[in-house]
Amino acid sequence: MRALGLDIGSKRIGVAISDESGLIAQPLQTISSTGAERDILSILEIVKDYNVTEIVVGLPFNMDGSEGPQVEKVRKFNGLLQEKAGLPVFEWDERLTTIAAERTLLEADMSRAKRRKLVDRIAAALILQGHLDLRRNEANSVS
Repeated sequence: MRALGLDIGSKRIGVAISDESGLIAQPLQTISSTGAERDILSILEIVKDYNVTEIVVGLPFNMDGSEGPQVEKVRKFNGLLQEKAGLPVFEWDERLTTIAAERTLLEADMSRAKRRKLVDRIAAALILQGHLDLRRNEANSVS
């Protein structure tokens, strides 16, 4: 089982991929957004290249848990993506993932320019890792 994690923003999409066992997420790349249809085509190429079996997409809830207009846009995108990919698309609450990604890169003493290039894919890896950990914990609690 290989999962793909996405952090969808208005300008960029951070992409992360799991290892084949579905245990560890790692940052993969950043896609410059050029519109939903083209973005989905880029994602489908990754799905094909890595034999992805599921997709996890971060939902940008407001800090109070409410849904803003960006959540609606991402959900619409998720529907199109699920239709085109024919794979399950899971939604993950991504509050604070970008902040956590920024903090990780700051602690690594990266320059602002390097952080800007990496932050979206690091956030995608955090989203994906959260999903993978939850799945593993649920499986362990059933055993």
